[in-house]
Amino acid sequence: MTGQLDVIREGNLGIIALNRPEAINALNLEMIDGITRALEQWADDDEIRLVLFEGRGPRGFCSGGDVRAVRLAVLDGKAEEADAFFAAEYRMNGIIARYPKPLVALTHGIVMGGGIGIAGHCAFRFTTSEARFAMPEAAIGFTCDVGVNFILSKAPVHRALAFAMTGVPVSAADALALGLTDCAIDPARRDAVRAGIAAAAGATRIEAALGALMQAEMAPVGEAVFCAAADRHAGLDWSDTVAVVGTAGLEPQLAQLALRSPTSLVAILESHHAARRLAEIGAVLAADLRLARLLSRLPDFAEGVRAVLVDKDQKPAWRPNSLAGVDRSSIRAVVGVA
Repeated sequence: MTGQLDVIREGNLGIIALNRPEAINALNLEMIDGITRALEQWADDDEIRLVLFEGRGPRGFCSGGDVRAVRLAVLDGKAEEADAFFAAEYRMNGIIARYPKPLVALTHGIVMGGGIGIAGHCAFRFTTSEARFAMPEAAIGFTCDVGVNFILSKAPVHRALAFAMTGVPVSAADALALGLTDCAIDPARRDAVRAGIAAAAGATRIEAALGALMQAEMAPVGEAVFCAAADRHAGLDWSDTVAVVGTAGLEPQLAQLALRSPTSLVAILESHHAARRLAEIGAVLAADLRLARLLSRLPDFAEGVRAVLVDKDQKPAWRPNSLAGVDRSSIRAVVGVA
């Protein structure tokens, strides 16, 4: 147990609780390393049969990676520290995605960026019905990373790209439709569901017990509004970023594309299509790391984090400021596109 990460054993249940509520549990390197150590130790521990991820505090499960610290490292001429952060995070994502024991995520509130990178790769994913999911990286000059393109590759491509490129928060209903979670629960039932997860750790058939719990606790979530908006523009050529961004009459959520980093939009488009071809989490995460090393050194990353998270003026000055100026060849080379 540390000040920012609680690692607890309760019988056959291992619990990893993000405990940095003042930052909505934003992941720093210490937390990432702690998660990796716990998972590696429990993988060979016969007493631990099930692992649960949860987040402390009322505001949410996890707001993502601590990109402010990454930005400072780059600005201080220590880009290798940024590289180490992303390498450690993506290694953790890979361990979660391929873990030999059942992993469960119980999320609430804000589930963004690196939070989806943890919860989205778990085998059993519960969230509260008021949760909001987002990959907001295009707003900070970065890319949809942490292997989320692997998850989104199972969704219709227009929905996946609309979510990844706009970066807007979506409802639990949309998260279900996008394949980011499996079961939405009544927030008032969160403690009861947690108790059910703990009970499943002692069950003869853990997966069957968790499946039954999901069926019993699924709550009404209403319409997947964001996905419905994307569906109304499913006929657009989503492989043509310029055409999509310039389309007149886009739904309000999709119109956010015009505000995003042009470099990010191209990077997300190319990396997502590459992920659909790669179809293996390790290869997707390796491409994510190559792209992270490229983008974190470009001006849009420092400027985007400044505008959104440091000065919070929401007025980034993108360079280049148009899709026509983006060096597509360097991005395509990094993600493995000929």
